Amino acid sequence: MEERYVRNRIYVSEEEQATVRNTKVIFGGAGIGSNIAECALRFGFEQITLVDGDVVEESNLNRQNYTEADLGKYKAEALAGRLLAINPQAKISFHNCFIDGTNVEALIGGHDIAVNALDFKSDIPFVFDGVCKKFAIPVLHPYNFGWGGFLTVAKPDGMPLSELSNDPRDFDLRMAEYVAGYSSFWNIPLEWLEKNIREYKREKGEASPPQLSVASWIAAGYCVNVMYNLATGKDVMTFPKFYLSSIYRDHT
Repeated sequence: MEERYVRNRIYVSEEEQATVRNTKVIFGGAGIGSNIAECALRFGFEQITLVDGDVVEESNLNRQNYTEADLGKYKAEALAGRLLAINPQAKISFHNCFIDGTNVEALIGGHDIAVNALDFKSDIPFVFDGVCKKFAIPVLHPYNFGWGGFLTVAKPDGMPLSELSNDPRDFDLRMAEYVAGYSSFWNIPLEWLEKNIREYKREKGEASPPQLSVASWIAAGYCVNVMYNLATGKDVMTFPKFYLSSIYRDHT
């Protein structure tokens, strides 16, 4: 195994490391995607496409993988520079644009795994998933729940997230409510999440959901583990099941 990845040994075989290196991953959105992309690159995913039309704002710095020097820069371009500084031999491409109905197929085609970190400001996240289904590409959906990192996976032959709701408005909130309800049903209530949902719903205006760096990095770890499993043919849980981790387990 080459020196860069020698500490992956035992956990990852040489054959698997080579497979990971040749797996092509596209990131729709470079917010939480910025944390996932660096974790993926350090693990050994060296063929990465970044797509985002947003620029870095100061409010991103509490949780996203940028610095003050990146303020005002396109997220995709700034992140590409960071990744290439870590591994100059990696094949990193970026597109400083928003995904829409006119470019989604051209951007997604040719990839093996997709990360849907798009904002639910329109139905584009659903369109993104639909195109991935058409191209038989599994899609990872990470979420930042503050103290908890969350991931669910939509496979081409599985249930789409639109089964939860086909209305993009407040979709993040509905996903959080789904997770809280699911956990309560199985008698493992997440009181910290339920409390945050109540307080967020009481806020006035169009405030974005509160998010912490803690969950961004937990979700990044989940995503890269699942990306490794997908690339090497191992099993993963798929929607409506999910991965969630937090040190807060109020029922214990």
